[in-house]
Amino acid sequence: MDSSCTECIQGSIHKGLPQGKEELIHDLNTYVIGNQINPRGTIVVYSDVFGLGLPNNKLIADSYAKSGEWLVYLPDFFEGDPLSLSVADVLIPVDAAKQSKLSFFTGLLANAPSFLMWSMRHKEAPTNKVCMDFLAALRRTTPKSQKIGMVGMCWGGKYAIRAGLKSNMIEVDGVKVPLVDAAVALHPSNLAIPGDVEGLVVPVSYGWGQEDVAVNIKQKGQIEEVHAKATEAGQKVPDMEHKVYKPGRHGFAVRGNPDDAQEKACLEDSFTQVLEWFEKRL
Repeated sequence: MDSSCTECIQGSIHKGLPQGKEELIHDLNTYVIGNQINPRGTIVVYSDVFGLGLPNNKLIADSYAKSGEWLVYLPDFFEGDPLSLSVADVLIPVDAAKQSKLSFFTGLLANAPSFLMWSMRHKEAPTNKVCMDFLAALRRTTPKSQKIGMVGMCWGGKYAIRAGLKSNMIEVDGVKVPLVDAAVALHPSNLAIPGDVEGLVVPVSYGWGQEDVAVNIKQKGQIEEVHAKATEAGQKVPDMEHKVYKPGRHGFAVRGNPDDAQEKACLEDSFTQVLEWFEKRL
């Protein structure tokens, strides 16, 4: 294991090694952990851009499954092409205090070409299709007695929200149903407002970072305004919850510094946010 991976496995959530296994689920390589016999429901995790390659993402899935209630899927929505972990060390270092401005900008410059090429390979339309196709197949094969929740971090936050849109509902046994029953979006990046949040039919919990340089905290207010206007117009808006984390550095729900009390709290509290939301909504 290289040094970047070693640094990932820290903190109360990030201790140890991943305990699940990878299987082919609905045509995607998927990290699977949890109750596969009689789960209360299924939690689908749409990770940040580093996917299955970042141990933290698997360890977070392990933590969701720890109670024994949930079956947890972490699909490779990037289809074998996640962003390199070397970029993680630049954009979301475990300890930002140890990163000089020079090393940040030098690293950013060095990784810019590969990031741009990666972004070109993962444009919104095909990326959205991969995600929604997986969820549609999961919905059709999941017993009606079991619900589906989805949590997305960073890149994945946008698609976790979109999974709850009326426009993405499918027909199952002659009835239109949403792809998921509840969603959580933690520091969701690349949101299109109002498009990504208008017409939601499932409850959504959002987690925002007060000092997130990649996801502007102003988006919280913009989303609240969209839903307030919809309510005023007589439209039914599902329950929405917004939590703000301080300092909330970008990636706080995935790669916060466990040696910093505030960052450790952001990491652990966002984990609690997910499980409490699904405890109430699934």
